[in-house]
Amino acid sequence: MKLSLGPVLYYWPRQRLLDFYAQAADWPVDIVYLGETVCSRRHEFRLDDWLQTAEMLAASGKEIVLSTQALIESESDLKTLRRLVANDRFRIEANDMAAVRLAQGQPFVAGAHINIYNPQTLELLAEAGAFRWVMPVEMSRKLLHELLAQNTRELETEIFACGRLPLAFSARCFTARRHNLPKDNCEFRCLEAPYGMTLNTREGQPFLAINGTQTQSASVYTLMEDLEELANCADVLRISPQPEHTGDVIALFRAALDGLTPAAQAARELAPLLPDQACNGYWHGRAGIEHSAHSPQGAPA
Repeated sequence: MKLSLGPVLYYWPRQRLLDFYAQAADWPVDIVYLGETVCSRRHEFRLDDWLQTAEMLAASGKEIVLSTQALIESESDLKTLRRLVANDRFRIEANDMAAVRLAQGQPFVAGAHINIYNPQTLELLAEAGAFRWVMPVEMSRKLLHELLAQNTRELETEIFACGRLPLAFSARCFTARRHNLPKDNCEFRCLEAPYGMTLNTREGQPFLAINGTQTQSASVYTLMEDLEELANCADVLRISPQPEHTGDVIALFRAALDGLTPAAQAARELAPLLPDQACNGYWHGRAGIEHSAHSPQGAPA
């Protein structure tokens, strides 16, 4: 099974991004997704920078995919999207239907932000050129198995396996709102929150995280304990970048997948590397914030 490194979902300074991807060249991942998926105001890296980084990582043997922005709001966003799709070197991950429309006829990845819950949608995307799809993060294993049983095109299936869950987008910037700033004059406050801003319930329990226009889970989704079952339904597992220990997280997943470390042991070693408590509720058909212990393969979700 392949491992992928998802796009950086946060606003990191330019040098931090350069250092991060220089290290990623040596990590045991097969696929790297690059690009700004959350907010077009994040300009530490521009398209040419992403393309240069893509060339560097491709030289190290990685498959490179350029991820598109999930919420297109302006003509300038469309211009960037057109340039991404028109690049003649790397495939794209389409994160909205505008990207699917522009990419039609060439191979692309159907991203997790396209709502794929039935075989008819999967068939439509395959006809448009999708060769891989990313399962929506809130889909359960039961629904996935039902869908795959009807996946006549045999598209590759990629599953989000570790990271804060990207749940939703809004035209409103929550980070700017938190600082009493308008969205168009946000002073780039996301730079001060390299892993988003955690929101607690009134009882003090971490619940959600805000990341500019994106809402995430506060808990960190991890399917380390479910690797045995994932081997029967996934071609690619995605690790989402976090500010610290991303390389160590990837190494643990690789060791567990290769049978060098038992999954239960790897899960215990993973826990202190995560910036918040673990969850896997969606996979088991429960509330997303829950963490369910490993259950035997084939058990009810």
